[in-house]
Amino acid sequence: MSMADEVLGEPQPRQLIVSVYGLYARDADGWLPVAGLVRLLAELGIGPQAVRSSISRLKRRDTLRSVRRGDAAGYALAPSMAEILREGDRRIFGHLPATPADGWVQVVFTVPETQRAKRHELRSRLAGLGFGPMAPGVWVAPGTLADEVRVALARQGLTGFVDLFRGTYLEAGHLGYAPLADRVGQWWDLPGIEARYAAFIAEHRALARRIARRPPSPGEAFAAYVRMLTVWRRLRYLDPGLPLDLLPARWAGVAAAELFEELNGSLRPPADRHAREVLDLA
Repeated sequence: MSMADEVLGEPQPRQLIVSVYGLYARDADGWLPVAGLVRLLAELGIGPQAVRSSISRLKRRDTLRSVRRGDAAGYALAPSMAEILREGDRRIFGHLPATPADGWVQVVFTVPETQRAKRHELRSRLAGLGFGPMAPGVWVAPGTLADEVRVALARQGLTGFVDLFRGTYLEAGHLGYAPLADRVGQWWDLPGIEARYAAFIAEHRALARRIARRPPSPGEAFAAYVRMLTVWRRLRYLDPGLPLDLLPARWAGVAAAELFEELNGSLRPPADRHAREVLDLA
């Protein structure tokens, strides 16, 4: 995922579609009917042409597959997506800050010049998981991401280019070595990540105030929840979950996580009821 300077923009239609599938398709064996899906996406502001284009892209990526059930046309999640969505659940709902005891996971890779596309794929995948570059071919993240990166690289067939290490940072400031907090500030764009959290707070705190004044209708709750969740998912993959004592004081990620929990509690129940009714899920 890009670490460009601009804050996260409006969720793309295909990202919203993945959110809908992650929330509701797994309780229906991964399948959703076209008619119900189109209606829900219209409530998210996605028109028919954008739906067709986005679905086509997701089919080319083997995220979705066309499947009929009886007389009903629909799309089903590809089998490989089940584990990816479970990993997404852990990021969205259980991505707690690491502690010093968790240590670090380091990925070291060497890719022949004849396979430079694999080098780009590796860098993109590691950045998308929240890893920070220490040096050319050396990336690092809190040890809490060790299992996730191991599975992700194996899934993409990249294990032949990498070595994985677990360890601790040997900090010895009196010998002239840099404090770990200084290094962390070099390996990750902390101001950029915090700016994204601040933008999430600014937009969604206003949403929380509106909800407090007037509870939304089920359809409004659905649209607000899916959009909020999609933005939050993208944020959680930018943030590696660094130990709080290595981050700037009053780290905005803490307040953002509290706000997400508040909105998740207030919006998800009516959103779920609405989506299940539209999709005719028992």
